Amino acid sequence: MDDKDLKALKDIEVPEPSGEARSAALQTAMMAFEEAGKKTSTEAQGSEQGARLKTTFTRTPWEWIMDKRILMGTVAASLVALPVATHLIWNDTDGTFSPPTTITTERSTEEQRQEKNEDPKPVGRLTAKPDTRTDGTVSQPTAGAEQPATEQFAADEVATLPPPPPKPKKRLDVTANEPAPVGESEADGIIGLFTRSPAPSPSDQPRLYARRSVEQTLALKGQRERTVQPQIIQPAEENRDRHEATTDNPVKRVAQEPVSTFSIDVDTASYSFVRRNLENGAMPDRNAVRVEEMINYFSYDYPGADTAADPFKPSVAVYPTPWNENTLLMHIGIKGHEIVRAEKPRSNLVFLIDVSGSMQSQDKLPLLKSAFRLLVDTLEADDTVSIVTYAGNAGTVLEPTKVSEKSKILAALDKLQSGGSTAGAQGIRQAYALAEQEFDKDGINRVILATDGDFNVGISDTDQLKNYIGTKRKSGVYLSILGFGQGNYNDHLMQVLAQNGNGNAAYIDSLREAQKVLVEEAGSTLFPIATDVKIQVEFNPAQIAEYRLIGYETRALNREDFNNDKVDAGDIGSGHTVTAIYELTPASAVNKFIDDLRYQSSDTDAEEKPENATNEFAFLKMRYKLPGEKTSKLLTLPITSALLQADVDTLSDDMRFAASVAAFGQKLRGNAHLVEFSYDEIIRIASGARSKDAFGYRSEFVSLVRLAKSVDPQNR
Repeated sequence: MDDKDLKALKDIEVPEPSGEARSAALQTAMMAFEEAGKKTSTEAQGSEQGARLKTTFTRTPWEWIMDKRILMGTVAASLVALPVATHLIWNDTDGTFSPPTTITTERSTEEQRQEKNEDPKPVGRLTAKPDTRTDGTVSQPTAGAEQPATEQFAADEVATLPPPPPKPKKRLDVTANEPAPVGESEADGIIGLFTRSPAPSPSDQPRLYARRSVEQTLALKGQRERTVQPQIIQPAEENRDRHEATTDNPVKRVAQEPVSTFSIDVDTASYSFVRRNLENGAMPDRNAVRVEEMINYFSYDYPGADTAADPFKPSVAVYPTPWNENTLLMHIGIKGHEIVRAEKPRSNLVFLIDVSGSMQSQDKLPLLKSAFRLLVDTLEADDTVSIVTYAGNAGTVLEPTKVSEKSKILAALDKLQSGGSTAGAQGIRQAYALAEQEFDKDGINRVILATDGDFNVGISDTDQLKNYIGTKRKSGVYLSILGFGQGNYNDHLMQVLAQNGNGNAAYIDSLREAQKVLVEEAGSTLFPIATDVKIQVEFNPAQIAEYRLIGYETRALNREDFNNDKVDAGDIGSGHTVTAIYELTPASAVNKFIDDLRYQSSDTDAEEKPENATNEFAFLKMRYKLPGEKTSKLLTLPITSALLQADVDTLSDDMRFAASVAAFGQKLRGNAHLVEFSYDEIIRIASGARSKDAFGYRSEFVSLVRLAKSVDPQNR
């Protein structure tokens, strides 16, 4: 204590005397007196030299605070207590000091040690409850402050208490919005969370507190300890779905680009992926929406071909555009020849199944196994099935086995378990080797890859995989893709592999979708009736000023690719329908998307037209190869004004429904041509065109449009 501390005493305001204050002050003074006496004792006064007396509880993150020797605070407390106690025991009548009623004599260290086993509860005085922190350290009661009287417990009672629960080694976090403990101050909150417990006699504090914890006292009272549980926030699962970024086909002037060429597409993966997103309450990524796949998800009642030699014939209609009164839609539809059961070729199938660790969830490997059971049930007894898995290392689970041994095939499927990394490329090599081992030149030889789309070991480069699969395609072994799950789905890679493997890609989000793809449409999935199918349309500038192809952005071909039989294109399966839709601006239209050129006539680049072609909108050409052949065949059809239907309400249900799906797909992609066209209008058209809906797919589509209407933030 120095002069500065002594001078500070004169500024301390002396409280008014009272009986309760007198008793509390006397107790405080006696405690200070006994503490001063202990300084001369030879008994150890702490656990570390030079450190403040502390509890024997396990160290906590706050204990470093308790180790600090706060000298000035201790001195200040003593200076406050001394004048207060002096004033309270001063005799106001004669100005003399009066001794306290209860005289406490100094006791020996041995007597203090024996007294710890006796009832510490004093008689006839208030006992202050010291602040006790959750880390086990004890805060001394404030001098002069009145504390509620509480029950104290004898040492033998404490000895019978159950042990306190173990303390957490590290406090990770504090639950948000949890109420503070009763009696906690702002200062207390900095150091720790405080509770209250009865105070022993001053001389017994170090030992008694070392034996008795806050938890024991609360347990004896039948109270439950309030424990702050850590709140561990799990990081959000990263969405690693990958889709190829595409730009919508632009409007083109017929005078400058009169020819449009593309490969047909029979994939349906986009529709089921979009459906899953909407059913989960989220709008799909615009790049996940491929409008042609959404249109071709549905079957249409186009007239089919009579024989396998002529596998299909086109059906064309022209009608007003629902979303633009100044344009027309040109609808091209084809349906593949349907193979009867007796004509089905023998199948040599290899199931290449991803069993890596990412396939654990219920919508992946468990769903995959159920889907393949459905497929096996559709096969003939003479068909062959092999199973290859990959996860870290590829392995043959089932050698080529006849479907007549169906139980053996199903047992192999049931044993599949997920785990490991994803060595997809190694699995592909092994699957192709098995397919070539059982190759049937007159049958169907196909690898069916089932995965969530993540290839991260082996040939992970897309171009290398593309070239490898393209080489194997030439040997007669084709590749189909079945995608499963979300959050890890590499849609772009699946599309590239399927297109280069002369196969199709489907996304299986439910057992119902597996039933549709592998049972109801098994013929179109497994049995091709035409390969490398290409479409080329030449527009007549005298009738059509502008055009744009709806969808097929990833299937575009150069004009010269149409006659090149070495250029790969899409395949059509047994009974499969394919639809393509153009939006056309008539030459007579006042409002065009592109202005006429000042210095060139509208037909500057147009080819010379025959005299009888004046009423033609366009000229359709199609090339295709029969299975096993290397030379393509040509099919042509003029599209005349006689095909124009001026009244949309007179169109067939198929035409109107396909138009509603085309509108929906473009709207999901945010196409500028559909900004003013509402979801309600799409619902109206689709609802009136779902008469042929044996499996409920068209009704489901109407429900999806309603979901999109409620989810789309642009619609609010």
